[in-house]
Amino acid sequence: MEFDLSSQPEIIQQAYGYAVQGWERALSWLLSPEAWAQFGLLVLSYLLAVLAARRLRPVLASRVSPAKDSKGYLADTRRFAVLFLPLLLPLLAYGFTAIGETLVRSLFDSGVVIAFGKRVFLFLAVRRLVRDIVHDPFLKMLGRYVLLPIAALYMFDVLDDVLAALTALKVSFGNISISVMALIRGAIAGSILFWLGGWSTRQTSQFIDAQEHMRPSIRQLVGKTIEFAIFATAFLLLLNIMGINLGALAVLGGAIGVGLGFGLQKIASNFISGVILLVEGQATVGDFVELDGGEKGTIVKMMARAAILETFDGRWIVVPNEDFITTRVTNYSDSGSANRFEAPFSVSYDTDINMVPALVEAAVAKHPEVLNEPYPPDCELRGFGDSGIDFAVEFWVNGLDDGPNKYTSDVLFLVWNALKDAGIEIPYPQRVVEIKGGFPQVGA
Repeated sequence: MEFDLSSQPEIIQQAYGYAVQGWERALSWLLSPEAWAQFGLLVLSYLLAVLAARRLRPVLASRVSPAKDSKGYLADTRRFAVLFLPLLLPLLAYGFTAIGETLVRSLFDSGVVIAFGKRVFLFLAVRRLVRDIVHDPFLKMLGRYVLLPIAALYMFDVLDDVLAALTALKVSFGNISISVMALIRGAIAGSILFWLGGWSTRQTSQFIDAQEHMRPSIRQLVGKTIEFAIFATAFLLLLNIMGINLGALAVLGGAIGVGLGFGLQKIASNFISGVILLVEGQATVGDFVELDGGEKGTIVKMMARAAILETFDGRWIVVPNEDFITTRVTNYSDSGSANRFEAPFSVSYDTDINMVPALVEAAVAKHPEVLNEPYPPDCELRGFGDSGIDFAVEFWVNGLDDGPNKYTSDVLFLVWNALKDAGIEIPYPQRVVEIKGGFPQVGA
């Protein structure tokens, strides 16, 4: 049956032409003994694949699956391999069908039906891979919108025609003309390359972080260097895949270099200062620092341009890396070293001051966080004040006297209780007022 579609749009006419071709091919298959022979081999290949998969899958699962408590790269690799066991059936069917296709082509010099069935089994394998095995959101999206359409086009044997049409279709950007196929290839390849770059960067960071013998700053420097190298390589590979001449980027790279030299001096300076900080280890993540301008906080993140300090009241301060190099920086923690603090107090002038140091030192030493190394608590006489005798007790702790730790407050409580128990008075301000010439007389 034929229809006159000369008045219809070209795309409808083409679709009708493909439909007529498909219908004629289907009729030729139905009326051809060779086609029925190929169909029989196709069914036989599938049944053999089902039987082989039922026998092989339990054996492979027991051989490949590691013990539940096993750890390491080999165990992780074996667990990863087990995930692909659902592909055994369609891949076996594909393999048996390929053998049948070779046999049919040697006998009948034709294998259209069985070749189509082989491509169907491959499509089913790809579909199961995307649906049941891939769990990463990005890879699942890539498989659903890229891999499955490609497998479907290959199944209907039109993949080469579609690729040729996309290659012939050009898109112009000014004086630059590029094919749609190159754009699609670049988008797909770029997505895969940068996803692989992110994945490899995470794996490398985990491996480097596990190297406890390396300083934290060196670990960060190595991680950043590897990350830069990975993404730079991915970018160069992407340009090569898209067919862009790398030599043409030389002029652009020179212009960018001049721009960095004149317009981005601060950014370049901060980047180099960050590298110096990571190499020398003057300050690293986890250190509590005080800058020359009075900013205090714990370094929670070090980036290429700046470091982020978190204060004890929850604020974040972004400090350019250059400030750590060109100004004075006080590092209180130095990756966990002990710090000394002092708690001042006073006693009455009526007190026997010779007994105060031993009494206070013994009381402060009972605090669980106060250290005996490098020095035990030390109570010192500081002077004779207006209202009492001034003392101060010095003590060492691991940490800072701020935020979640209030060491000075705890120590002053211990000093108060010790002095009260010993009957020693803590003075309050007293003033003596002398009136010269007597009190004035009040008239009647």
